Amino acid sequence: MKSVEKKRRGPRIVVRRSGTHGRGVFARRLIHEDETVCEYKGEIISEAEVARRYPEDMQGLNHTFVFGVEHDHNIDGGAKGNIARWINHSCGPNCDTYKKDKRIFVRAIRDIRPGEELFYDYAIEAGERLTQAVKARWPCWCGEKKCRGTVLVPSPKPRKKKTKRRSA
Repeated sequence: MKSVEKKRRGPRIVVRRSGTHGRGVFARRLIHEDETVCEYKGEIISEAEVARRYPEDMQGLNHTFVFGVEHDHNIDGGAKGNIARWINHSCGPNCDTYKKDKRIFVRAIRDIRPGEELFYDYAIEAGERLTQAVKARWPCWCGEKKCRGTVLVPSPKPRKKKTKRRSA
């Protein structure tokens, strides 16, 4: 009786040099739409620790491996991180992220072919008005036709409190 050897498929994704920016993550096999690709892992740190580790350079370019999950709960992929930290930003991504139980996961938003680079929109909230100078500190190199020119998005406007009116 012959033993049936299981075909080893290897990892679904790998890190390679990216034509977009630095390193990137690439599919080794077909990844189907809505398939969870990986979890974004790293050290859990506070807002104060984010500010200490990654102070914003007001004159140059900025970069971070921090993924904000909720107030005072951030994942620093630069410390104890995994392959997900190398997924680059694009204004026309093929992946998105979702939160579950204070964890972040990356999933395909369309089928991704073998050899294709994975991208999601970083959508980092600016925390200030998006001027040209602010955008220049957080550039985007995706090259998409509808590129914003930055990985930043406007911060949400605070909701106005509704005042209850008394009827006379």
